[in-house]
Amino acid sequence: MKAVEIHNSFGINSLKIVERPRPEPAEGEVLVRINSVSLNYRDLMVVNGVFFPDLSFPFAPASDASGEVVAVGHQVTRFKEGDRVTTQFIQDWENGPFEQDYLASTLGAPRPGTLVEYISLPQRGLVQTPSYLTDDEASTLPIAALTAWQSLRLKPLQKGQTLLVQGTGGVSIFALQFGKQLGARVIALSSSDDKLARAKKLGADLTINYRTTQVWWKAVRELCAGRGVDHVVDVGGPGTLDQSIKALKGGGFIASVGILAGTETTIDQLTFLTRNARVETLSVGSRESFEEMNQFLIANELHPVVDSIFPWSKTVDAFRELEAGKHFGKIVLRPD
Repeated sequence: MKAVEIHNSFGINSLKIVERPRPEPAEGEVLVRINSVSLNYRDLMVVNGVFFPDLSFPFAPASDASGEVVAVGHQVTRFKEGDRVTTQFIQDWENGPFEQDYLASTLGAPRPGTLVEYISLPQRGLVQTPSYLTDDEASTLPIAALTAWQSLRLKPLQKGQTLLVQGTGGVSIFALQFGKQLGARVIALSSSDDKLARAKKLGADLTINYRTTQVWWKAVRELCAGRGVDHVVDVGGPGTLDQSIKALKGGGFIASVGILAGTETTIDQLTFLTRNARVETLSVGSRESFEEMNQFLIANELHPVVDSIFPWSKTVDAFRELEAGKHFGKIVLRPD
């Protein structure tokens, strides 16, 4: 079988397609033929050696995938040959509260990733793909969609509330789509007027270009009659958290889910205290949450936004596009 590997050293240019032996499913495992893989910013950080710099080469990156069951091991009860399935990012997190130890089971580092023709995974690490979704669409669900879903469920977003989403990457676009289905008013930020126009077509009620309006928290509050927003999905981290707090209404909620702007920050502590704000981080979600989200998707027939599709032979180009931030929604790879 073919696989895409980080070869010899870190960096996008180190990615190569190689031949590997096809695995066989162990007891309790499911062998899946991968049809589509979606890329996340996390995958870029792994390829560049920012995350998990002690990986042993060669290593297959990428965290999310969808495909078809081609064989099952003994004691597999959840799936059968021919089922369409999607990978669960944190393989060991089936349900209940998060445990730090679960992070040792994440696909795409430290566990081998999904840029392989065939992958054998425990049945607990897969979910049934909603039948109305294509494999390209389903491959975008494990990290981006589930992160957005959890961001709006930790403190449930209510009909009529105002949600602020940052940028137009996978998590933010899913949060916009979910927020509109939940009846929220959505304000979207982007550095591109073209992308903001596309966000409006998806349902964004109001938009702000943060490149031309750098102190955007004031503009956000003005759009809310000076009161601020109820809910923020913060993907920037250090570059955005302080402004997110200032944009928030009293008693509001921030889901801090990304580090697109670095890893260290300072905040206006006085504003934070007087907002009575709740800020919560999250690590995607459990398989149970994934299945709950899928039921919501099915009920509303929501379709993920796939910006571009690359063959595996153009994997380097796909990562370059991710690195440049040109995409709107998700970037997907298919085997050639």
